[in-house]
Amino acid sequence: MGPGRVGASAKQRNTNTMSQDHLILIQPGFVRPGRAPEARFACPDCNVLEGLLATAPAGAAAQLKVSRVPFERPRQAVIELLGPDNQGLPVLLLGDQHPVPADAQRHEGRAFVNDVQQIARLLAERHGLLAL
Repeated sequence: MGPGRVGASAKQRNTNTMSQDHLILIQPGFVRPGRAPEARFACPDCNVLEGLLATAPAGAAAQLKVSRVPFERPRQAVIELLGPDNQGLPVLLLGDQHPVPADAQRHEGRAFVNDVQQIARLLAERHGLLAL
């Protein structure tokens, strides 16, 4: 099995109460402190996932919740879910509809991954999005 693939013995169920996966991205078009005020930016890792969402087959992501939050920290919406130490985005919070990879991180019982390659792989496996 390749990297990031999880064998049946390495799978576990998520202990959170979320029923579906939840992808959180940074809203594109943000301004960065110290840069020209007219310059707009996008998160490179988030844009990879935005591209996969934009090219998803019809209905593929029906069981996926997608949220976009502002670039600026603190990111209160993320803190409420994952605590102040896990504000890095993108992040995929893993619902209880699929087995959770053994290497998923956890915060108060909520499983999540924040590596863009692993997120893309899980979105392809769990929701039928195109693979990278």
